Amino acid sequence: MNTLYYGDNLQVLRDSVASESVDLVYLDPPFNSQATYNVLFKAPTGQKSEAQIEVFEDTWHWNDHAENAFDEVMKSGNSDVAEMLRAMRSFLKENDMMAYLTMMAIRLLELHRVLKPTGSLYLHCDPTASHYLKLLMDSVFGPKNFRSEIIWRRSSGHNKLSRQYGPIHDTILFFAKTDAAYFKPGERPLMRGYVREWFTEEDEHGAYRTNMLTGPGTRQGDSGKPWHGFDPTTVGRHWAIPSTIAESLPPDAATWITQEKLEWLNDKGFIYIPKQGKGQPKYKQYISSGTPYQDIWACQPYTNDTLYGTDECIDEDVKWIGHEGEKLGYQTQKPEGLLARVIESSSKEGDTVLDPFCGCGSTIHSAQKLKRNWIGIDITHLAISLIEKRLKDAFPGITFEVHGTPTDIDGARALAAQDKYQFQWWAVSLVDAVPYGGKKKGADSGIDGFIYFKPDGKITEKVIVSVKGGENVSVAMIRDLAHVVDREKAKIGLFITLAEPTKPMQTEAVKTGYFETPYGKYPKIQILTIAELFAGAKPNIPLIDPTGFKKAAKELTEKQDELF
Repeated sequence: MNTLYYGDNLQVLRDSVASESVDLVYLDPPFNSQATYNVLFKAPTGQKSEAQIEVFEDTWHWNDHAENAFDEVMKSGNSDVAEMLRAMRSFLKENDMMAYLTMMAIRLLELHRVLKPTGSLYLHCDPTASHYLKLLMDSVFGPKNFRSEIIWRRSSGHNKLSRQYGPIHDTILFFAKTDAAYFKPGERPLMRGYVREWFTEEDEHGAYRTNMLTGPGTRQGDSGKPWHGFDPTTVGRHWAIPSTIAESLPPDAATWITQEKLEWLNDKGFIYIPKQGKGQPKYKQYISSGTPYQDIWACQPYTNDTLYGTDECIDEDVKWIGHEGEKLGYQTQKPEGLLARVIESSSKEGDTVLDPFCGCGSTIHSAQKLKRNWIGIDITHLAISLIEKRLKDAFPGITFEVHGTPTDIDGARALAAQDKYQFQWWAVSLVDAVPYGGKKKGADSGIDGFIYFKPDGKITEKVIVSVKGGENVSVAMIRDLAHVVDREKAKIGLFITLAEPTKPMQTEAVKTGYFETPYGKYPKIQILTIAELFAGAKPNIPLIDPTGFKKAAKELTEKQDELF
């Protein structure tokens, strides 16, 4: 069963993911060198996000957790990783970067454990840490299992720069677990200029160019013997039939010698033999479907009509997220095309894809769309709740398991007792609100989230969301919320409570009056209990503004197509 886990991915991996059970791992771990890594949301105003969720504030500093993780690596039994991490500590000392590398090392060991021998791992990072991570992954996977350093263009250009070139790329480190790792990269269309310049001949099969039918080096077998008056050994080469024409051979050709294969291909018109023996026989290379993915994935806007057979831009499938319909309002969101390249190149339908830092769920969404099984892990209830909504919007009727998030009142009480911040962020997600603040904002502002709406369909207004997870609630809390609504020039206040509200609280809420619009009146202060939210209740708010975060577009699977 496809599964989402709330919790520390290290513990989830150890407790819930079996050894050699995963075909592909993609991870995009946050790091404090990029403030945006810690921000899931942006306000509709376009200004700096009011939701600086500080889930990772303690993760990447050198503290007791980092020291314990370092000790675990030293005792892991993997001497290569232990020695590499010890050398890094000797150089970097005990700082944020070293804490990051230490916490990554212990997790990479677990991710290596859960990968099948045919599996691969893609680690998405930025140039701040990629060089250290490459060394660390060499020690975990072995240098011979390094496959590629992919450069992905993540944004358009930067103009105001004085000390550096424009930082517009991320790095994706691709490692295989063994030589048996599955890998079948896709293709991108050929350049029109290349086709125009080189494919100048044409026959009944289409436009073609001639290309080498031999490979470098001599051979003692039949691939080194003469054919059609030409001896490849005399020029230091041997016959090498390319797969593009070899796939045309009949099934029984598997038992043929090289010269018999060449004769058959020549009879079918796939080989060009120069007249009067001038030059070498060559094969006819016809226009293919495209060029296999290389290690630079960089969309080039405004290059329409430069690719053969399409009006797309160069690498348009991996374009960064701008104002497209795919954009859901999460600043850390990665484009589905980027994940599709990774997933389709290193896994097959029915394989299992794991993302241990699944954030807003792009990997999970893409895996589901591409008919892979998946496992997603995140350390915030906020992220898990958002992914649940995203999947249900995009794939109506989808079924999956969620572990670690409250499913009833007892679970909600347990979360509130364990971590009030996680409880607040989880409760805020139940009403599709954008969370506000973090753990180190000082005095309680009385705001836990915002819901943006447009009462006239044009001007964006906001609802103040306040969450209380304690057993004792009072009328003073309603008065405080009304004060915050006025102070923030909001139109509505929503009070979410785990405990049942008292009658005086309900009376006080009614006394605050209504927010009036040409389309109706809405209570200015509204109270909803967690139990009511579990039962499907929703706040009474007009015209929700989708720019906080939008619903994912419904994906039409083959099964769904049959219903329309």
